[in-house]
Amino acid sequence: MEITRTTLGIAAGLAGTLFLGYCVYFDQQRRKDPFFKKKLRERREKASQNNSRNRNLSGPLPNMNDHEAMQRFFLREIQLGEELVAAGELEAGVEHLGQAVAVCGQTQQLLSVLQQTMPANLFHLLLKKLPEVSERLRAAMNASGNGLHEEDVE
Repeated sequence: MEITRTTLGIAAGLAGTLFLGYCVYFDQQRRKDPFFKKKLRERREKASQNNSRNRNLSGPLPNMNDHEAMQRFFLREIQLGEELVAAGELEAGVEHLGQAVAVCGQTQQLLSVLQQTMPANLFHLLLKKLPEVSERLRAAMNASGNGLHEEDVE
């Protein structure tokens, strides 16, 4: 028995049609589920909360009096910022880089390094966001009682 192109084409068309029908049927079943919309809303809210949490402060804030904790926080923020910028998430990346700059003891040196290594438009975005990020970090530190003083954040 020889399989012709026509037979193969009909079989492929039939398989595609069956698969499409399968997808449509189960999509209808999913949408008829009374809890579908509720679950979908909850999933979207959770994703939204995770995104906003990631956008703001990443993880616990360090104790300003613990030099090692501050250094770990700084390095983590730099790394997260670079990863997010490389992934195309510029806003979130700039937020993390801004937090690193805000806790850095040598702000001017770090800004000059960033200016040389970052594209100009991204660096300008960082400069625009820096006051907002610094203020938010200062407020979060004060609220957590980490003893942040005006001279600690530039």
